Amino acid sequence: MRYLRLAGAVAACLFAAGCGGGGGGNNGGSGGVVSTSMVVLGYNDLGMHCINQDFSEFMILPPYNNLHAQVIQRGREPRIVTGGVTVDYSIPSNTHSADKTNFWTYAPQLFGVSLADNIGLTGHGLSGNMTPTGTNDWSVTGIPITPTLDSGAEDPYPLATITVTSGGQVVASTQAVVPVSWEISCDICHTTPGISVATDILRKHDEEHGTHLETSKPVKCGQCHAQEPLGLAGNPSLPSLSRAMHDSHSSRMSRAGLSVPCYACHPGVRTKCLRDVHFSHGLTCTSCHGTMTAVASSGRRPWVDEPRCGNAGCHTRSGFEFEQPGTLFRNSKGHHGVHCPACHGSPHAITPTVVSADNTQAIALQGHSGVINKCEVCHINRPDDGFDHRLSGD
Repeated sequence: MRYLRLAGAVAACLFAAGCGGGGGGNNGGSGGVVSTSMVVLGYNDLGMHCINQDFSEFMILPPYNNLHAQVIQRGREPRIVTGGVTVDYSIPSNTHSADKTNFWTYAPQLFGVSLADNIGLTGHGLSGNMTPTGTNDWSVTGIPITPTLDSGAEDPYPLATITVTSGGQVVASTQAVVPVSWEISCDICHTTPGISVATDILRKHDEEHGTHLETSKPVKCGQCHAQEPLGLAGNPSLPSLSRAMHDSHSSRMSRAGLSVPCYACHPGVRTKCLRDVHFSHGLTCTSCHGTMTAVASSGRRPWVDEPRCGNAGCHTRSGFEFEQPGTLFRNSKGHHGVHCPACHGSPHAITPTVVSADNTQAIALQGHSGVINKCEVCHINRPDDGFDHRLSGD
């Protein structure tokens, strides 16, 4: 099961200001290691991965997070490394999940598989090896992480440690956020006394559509309504889950009473997943995605028809290439094959963000937050020529 296959490598290092500053990277520190030989840049494919907390009645999304890393051989002419090294990941603050959610109990009914504790749908756990993707980076998919730390505290932005070894020696390391939240606040509106929130949802669905979901628990939403992130085709005569949810709730959001209505479903009033530089400049969810009615449009393809950096009125700069034609930010590459989030952060978490964990990597590697724009992070010496923002040289 390829949750968020859409995610893949998010690409093209979109330096907004070119190479800046002087001096080398920050050796050591808690955020990363820049050796004289290599540097590793870690990133998540999305700014937030959502999961259910309870799977006994219905499931929207399982625990499934993706992590990427790009390894670069430092030098006068840096080279992207695609083999010959070992890339490992771990999440020191979050090493087990099976005692934090009942997903493993209901996985056989939901997915027809029996999983070992703390092992996700792709066979990966909360630590292990990352593998080359064939698109200039390394990745691990399906990390079964929850927002509950081993300490019991809630943290939707835990830091993963990515380590690169060569010949048995650590040559580079970094830290990157593995974002996850189960703050899907259905309980704002679904509050029928005497029954659970989930039962209230299933019962209302049965009453409105003549289904029998309440007696079919646990229910997988993608069984009927297509979910591209889960690879579930659903029933082609029914709308996708994205369209159904946005269309059904678009006229009801005033009941939620939230200053950011999207946080009723997209995490959330505590998580606040929109936290990046766009947020800091006053943009909201609808600034890029449009209204809920627009998102529910029958012509829109969920996870495909998404905002683009190079849209008219947004990011335009002579001589700069943003996304490649027909390719979104999360899948584009630039600057000789460097991936967008390697330098900018993932969608909804474009650095600098208001969450300190998101800025850890950039501060460790170059001494300041924001886009990684200090040439010496990868170049032994600062180049004399200008920064090339295009995919040329890939």
